[in-house]
Amino acid sequence: MILSKLRAIFTIIQMAITITVTIILMYAFNKNNRAIRKKWGALQMKLLGINLEIKGVEDPNATMQVMNHQSVLDIVIFEYLHSKDVAWVAKKEIADIPWFGHILKAPKMIIIERESKSSLIKLMKESKDRLAQGRPLAIFPEGTRTDGKKLRKFKAGAQIIAEKNKMKVQPVIITGTRNILDSQNILQNSGTVKIVYMPSVDAVRKTDWYTKMEEDMTQVLKEELESDV
Repeated sequence: MILSKLRAIFTIIQMAITITVTIILMYAFNKNNRAIRKKWGALQMKLLGINLEIKGVEDPNATMQVMNHQSVLDIVIFEYLHSKDVAWVAKKEIADIPWFGHILKAPKMIIIERESKSSLIKLMKESKDRLAQGRPLAIFPEGTRTDGKKLRKFKAGAQIIAEKNKMKVQPVIITGTRNILDSQNILQNSGTVKIVYMPSVDAVRKTDWYTKMEEDMTQVLKEELESDV
């Protein structure tokens, strides 16, 4: 426990330093900000001792990935893994953090204010803009982090964006990130993270695609957690 806490403190310090450097580099070399983020993700993978176990493959034609959320490492890992300049849909609370919020602003991520009607309009507009730039979207449909043991009810935002833009959506399940970095209890351990790329679905209005996707993701998460016992 003591070692895990010491490792967590080291991780907090090194992330503060490396995020600062990453922000500066992204502003200085804006055209290369995706490559900079990817290298930062690769560095974190090594420093935190993360091993990956991957099932399925990333769909290169998917314009949105939706995934469960249990740790900040979910974002770090997909910054490292994703083949394209992914645009994250992120909460305004993160962007408002002094200085460190620029980790979202510098690469022009989509920043939203929860439970705001005007923010929904902004979300639709910026989603269309990022897609026009060839940037796929990444979103956590639960809307917040969880304990990783089950999915929360999906918010409607991802469904609205996907249907409006007639998107191809790939669901992804992540397990193990909270065990590696638990920011609530300030613990950090090396370990394995499982990534399950599920088959993509077409976002078609007046069908149950979103509900069905949520049910399928719930089942896959349950199966993966049971296999780890």
